[in-house]
Amino acid sequence: MITKDNIKDIAYKLGADICGVAPQIRFSNAPKGFNPKDIYSKCKSVLVFAKRLPIESINAESCIPYTHINSLITYEVDNITYKISLALQDKNINNVIIPSDDPYEYWESENSYGRAILSLRHAGYLAGLGYLGKNNLLINNKYGNMIQIGALLLEIELDGDSIINQSCPESCNLCIDNCSVKALDGKTVNQKKCRALSVYKNEKGYILKKCYMCRKICPKMKG
Repeated sequence: MITKDNIKDIAYKLGADICGVAPQIRFSNAPKGFNPKDIYSKCKSVLVFAKRLPIESINAESCIPYTHINSLITYEVDNITYKISLALQDKNINNVIIPSDDPYEYWESENSYGRAILSLRHAGYLAGLGYLGKNNLLINNKYGNMIQIGALLLEIELDGDSIINQSCPESCNLCIDNCSVKALDGKTVNQKKCRALSVYKNEKGYILKKCYMCRKICPKMKG
């Protein structure tokens, strides 16, 4: 019988840097339509993993290296998810892939607000990969917030990993105070304000990450 550790070993061998499991029941507070069972009715457990990003790109004077790294890591995480899915399928474990970023269906045009089919940062928290920071990012104790998350919905029941009961220091508001468009309030992010710089489209048509201060200035950026 395959165990949680067997499945996590598969994820690690295929390139995951950190990995955890969240039973489906932990998602009971997810908005209607965004629970794992709303996506895949057979889901009993969620496998969540993350891949770390090269750190120094965030300190480049140009935003191009960081933008490029984000594109590469998103592709890499999706590729790993695909490989894990096939490996589990070969072991007769039915599963469904969750995209690491796009696409998604939910969109409020007046607020420039989009919602992925599954909140991967919340999934990471529920799988014990880290805690949610005031900057709205998942923070891992080893790799900080420089991670990209992937997930698969599994048809088998697995024990969950321990949730990390940790939070940002009450006195630390660096991300909130240094957000140039005042998009953070410590609990959520105003996407309409944030998108102007974080998903900036230049005259050539390229989508650039022109601002990532909330990630860069965090004292836990590196873990």
